[in-house]
Amino acid sequence: MTEKEILYDVKDYVATITINRPKVLNAFTGDNIKEIEALLDKATKDGKVGVIVLTGTGERAFCVGGDINWEKGSGGKSGLQDLDFRFDRMIVECPKPVIARVNGYAIGGGHHIAYFCDFTVAAEHAIFGQNGPRVGSPAGGYIVGHAANVLGHKRARELWMLCRRYTAKQALDWGLVNSVVPMAKLDEEVRKYCDELLSVSPTCLKILKRSFYYHMDPIMGRDMNEMIKEVAPGFFSTGEQNEGATAFLEKRKPDFSPWR
Repeated sequence: MTEKEILYDVKDYVATITINRPKVLNAFTGDNIKEIEALLDKATKDGKVGVIVLTGTGERAFCVGGDINWEKGSGGKSGLQDLDFRFDRMIVECPKPVIARVNGYAIGGGHHIAYFCDFTVAAEHAIFGQNGPRVGSPAGGYIVGHAANVLGHKRARELWMLCRRYTAKQALDWGLVNSVVPMAKLDEEVRKYCDELLSVSPTCLKILKRSFYYHMDPIMGRDMNEMIKEVAPGFFSTGEQNEGATAFLEKRKPDFSPWR
């Protein structure tokens, strides 16, 4: 039997969902995302859960997005097209507070999961950034657009188009995270947020979350696949995505000039 790749635990009214793939820096596959979605739904419906925490195993990574080996194989050919990333929408539609416990790298899909959470608490060594354009992995629609809600348009475009890396301190200065603490204090800080949230009215929190959702509502109808079909129909058959993934695995700079 293999070790479970997604862990779930409920303790003291806090549900913790953990990506348990440390060998690949907690990168996810399509099956992983579907399981996380099911667990988020389970926690949402559980009356003994007041706060939900998302995190990754170990001290190296929260999540570095989609597993490139998966994206180069079935992920790129069908998985990315079939995966609607409903998970990000589920976070903002969830009536309970969701906290990202960022214990290391938060890159690509892992990073936008973190900034969709209601709160992001990071260890001092955490690194943030997007990666899609570097590896030919497309993202679009509300997943990208919400970055402008968090950061403003100039910073959001820098984040997504340049794929730079940012320290936890820079992320705090930008407003990407709420709190930065030493790794040894991370669980204590997350628990502090949980206890404060558990001490207030859950119905008021539900109303507040829905209010913030309505602010986001104008962009929520545009998902990634719809955007790809509109701007770049047939993208996954052109070879551009495969070049990005192959270059990453071969540790070389991709050559995107044929698609310029």
